[in-house]
Amino acid sequence: MLTTHPFDDDKLREECGVFGIWGADTASAVVALGLHALQHRGQEAAGITSWDGRNFHAHRAMGHVAGNFDRDEIIRRLAGQTAIGHVRYSTAGETALRNVQPLFAELSSGGFAVAHNGNISNALKLRRELNRRGSIFQSTSDTEVIIHLVATSTYRTLIDRFIDALKHVEGAYSLVCLTSEGMIACRDPLGIRPLVMGRLGDAYIFASETVALDVVGATFIRSVEPGELIIVSDQGLRSHRPFGDVRPRPCIFEHIYFSRPDSVLDGASVYSVRKAIGAELARENPVEADYVVPVPDSGVPAAIGYAQESGIPFELGIIRSHYVGRTFIQPSDQVRHLGVKLKHNANSALIAGKRLVLVDDSIVRGTTSLKIVQMLREAGAREVHMRIASPPTRHSCFYGVDTPERAKLLAAQMSVAQMNEYIRADSLGFISIDGLYRALGEEMREETQPQYCDACFTGAYPTRLTDHEDQAEPDQLAMLAERYG
Repeated sequence: MLTTHPFDDDKLREECGVFGIWGADTASAVVALGLHALQHRGQEAAGITSWDGRNFHAHRAMGHVAGNFDRDEIIRRLAGQTAIGHVRYSTAGETALRNVQPLFAELSSGGFAVAHNGNISNALKLRRELNRRGSIFQSTSDTEVIIHLVATSTYRTLIDRFIDALKHVEGAYSLVCLTSEGMIACRDPLGIRPLVMGRLGDAYIFASETVALDVVGATFIRSVEPGELIIVSDQGLRSHRPFGDVRPRPCIFEHIYFSRPDSVLDGASVYSVRKAIGAELARENPVEADYVVPVPDSGVPAAIGYAQESGIPFELGIIRSHYVGRTFIQPSDQVRHLGVKLKHNANSALIAGKRLVLVDDSIVRGTTSLKIVQMLREAGAREVHMRIASPPTRHSCFYGVDTPERAKLLAAQMSVAQMNEYIRADSLGFISIDGLYRALGEEMREETQPQYCDACFTGAYPTRLTDHEDQAEPDQLAMLAERYG
């Protein structure tokens, strides 16, 4: 059985989602529901760790939340009023249970479990140093580095040891940690990966997106601020800011693709932002056409915005099958060749003889765009004009997003005109970087101090990339590429 879709390797993939709750009678059941709402952020594996006041309990499994956490006996075993959970994608490298989070270790101060969304960009260097000092790693996940840094810190209290550990790491992290003393939630100083806080009765909840709060019936309080560390315990809630003031750089691709459209991110509706991106795309890249057609499902909000701004009718010219999912049998070469049609099929009765504006969120390798344009032409479309609701993706991400190496990014190797020739469209247009910022409510991108992390478009990485810069050995580079969230 496959746990990833065999035909869907042409998208950027957010790797992880985290969820934690403190002070609820049905803590693990709530976490399971929250993880289900975050399933789009990771579909390889899921895990939950709980604390019942005396003991920690854990269940981790490959595959979806449903099927692994929908049985009463599993939830009953995850006893306690506090629990954290994680959904995960794996990328290059092994897919193994030992890498499924939350990761757990018995420290001198007691049990410590951590769920991590992001990527530590100096994990290999830290791992080598910790190995030399005697640390023995049980996984190939960069997240385990945090546990060893906490374990080896010389500070007295657990929270001081945790802060000391974080001051050694570079990159992106939103963390939810569970200890016998309380729950810890934090974001890296730049706030690259998202994390929000809510209430369910008297219980506190932390989650990667507000949609997870909605699904469990919780009330949104606020986002965890970049660089903020929040501790929840029986004594209440405390907030620390141990990293000083740093200008935030949240991931801009959360607005384009990663977050669910029904989430609210940095105070803005993701759905509304995506429609605004589509409207800006229409202003920057107009074309005469009969219909605006989204590549479902990710292209739908931007296509609606494009249609409303341009006055061209919005139509479902491509119908998506929701049943060729991650349990599809291993396909033969012949079936793999037809893979796009298993997921997307042209609505030929509608589009035959028509001029189409085809809207998608991004082009990564370009293989899917090529096949979809070909499919529309075979269904009788007279013209296919492709419009992309993000700038060209020219650089790899090192902050917890599954991107191919730069040599495999189409926009890194070709001009827009060459890309258009490659996908065989009648025209190809991307939103500009300043247009993207305008859709997000900014006047423009500030060149010297960008408001977002947009490195996948601009190459302007907001942190050091120590492991990448060190040009590690090939086997170490393979581990870097795993970027476990």
